[in-house]
Amino acid sequence: MKRLLIIGYVWPEPTSSAAGSRMMQLIKLFLAKEWEVSYASPAKESKYAINFEELGITQKKIKTNSSDFDTYVRELAPQVVMFDRFMMEEQFGWRVAENCPDAVRILDTEDLHFFRKARYEALKKGRTLMREDLHSDEAKREIASILRCDLSLIISEAEVDLLARKFKVNPSILHYIPLLAPSISEEKINKLPTYEQRKDFVFIGNFLHLPNWDSVLYLKEKIWPLIRKELPKARLLIYGAYACQKVEQLQNKRRGFIVKGRAEDAQEVLKTAKVLLAPLRFGAGIKGKFIDAMLAGTPSITTTIGAEGICGKYPWPGEIANEDKSIAEEAIKIYEKPKRWQKVQQNGFNIINERFQENRFADYFFEELNKIQNDLQKHRNQNFLGAMLMHHTLQSTKYMSKWIEAKNKLEQQ
Repeated sequence: MKRLLIIGYVWPEPTSSAAGSRMMQLIKLFLAKEWEVSYASPAKESKYAINFEELGITQKKIKTNSSDFDTYVRELAPQVVMFDRFMMEEQFGWRVAENCPDAVRILDTEDLHFFRKARYEALKKGRTLMREDLHSDEAKREIASILRCDLSLIISEAEVDLLARKFKVNPSILHYIPLLAPSISEEKINKLPTYEQRKDFVFIGNFLHLPNWDSVLYLKEKIWPLIRKELPKARLLIYGAYACQKVEQLQNKRRGFIVKGRAEDAQEVLKTAKVLLAPLRFGAGIKGKFIDAMLAGTPSITTTIGAEGICGKYPWPGEIANEDKSIAEEAIKIYEKPKRWQKVQQNGFNIINERFQENRFADYFFEELNKIQNDLQKHRNQNFLGAMLMHHTLQSTKYMSKWIEAKNKLEQQ
């Protein structure tokens, strides 16, 4: 049996974030191919994390800067190691390369962190994204990690394009695989609540993710007052995991701005709402809330950044707007007009069925993986920059880590 080791930044929480759902989608692809899957992480355990035992997945708590991991990975001897975000590759990539040199190293980027942070810096400065925003230390770290790996999974076509065109990353080490979704049949559509059975606007998103907090603050201060003026009985329900005190303090029941907190099932929440209102002002990757909304048959209002990488050539299932007034106006139109609502709802069903079906991506991914495994040395020889970066990592990060380990042992004596 083939073995996959995933080194996780966190223990996956599918009900808390799109990142958690994404990781579980990838795991299930390997399980469907009858791979033996192990998941290891240095993160603290969470009560909302997935129960791996029910899926037949072994889990292991690991430490950074510890040679115990070397013994663990050498004995496990996985054919493939997947790093959950570049920070895990930085910590453990060189150890995997030393102890399992023939294992294919895959990086699941989730989204490009440096891209999201660059947009955030531009937003804070009140201007559009500039070239120098992208040339950050974060970009150097993340792209170096991509280059060191045999294959990087990229969730958005826009990010594939950015890496290949802007940063000249070899497309042979990039693999596009978006969030995956079940198909929507006519039978499923007919079971969804109708326009008349729904009410309220809704926002949903994990509040540990800064773009979500910024979007809710933006809604409270700029967008919702404009909508509420025209729709005085409408409500905006704010859902999301880890809604801390600063989020809860935004609640204003008199103005219809209601903070609800964690949703156990995002799609069930979205099915009751008329419109998803999520004007994201920065971010990267694919935003899972819009996939969930389309599956729930709920139109959405967002920005160009929010919609990035989702609809392709198909019209958006709602409206895309970037100015305060336009966002509010489009939200009101869809909320009040049932025929328009039904039309844009159908756009969402088309996008799900044409762009995010598992069977369109699973076989192609494993074909690519098998190709790399069958001639790994040739694949690596075509990536000289990656080999060079791994060489220097082994000479620098390795010895820094060993020094920290030795220091920790002395302190414990």
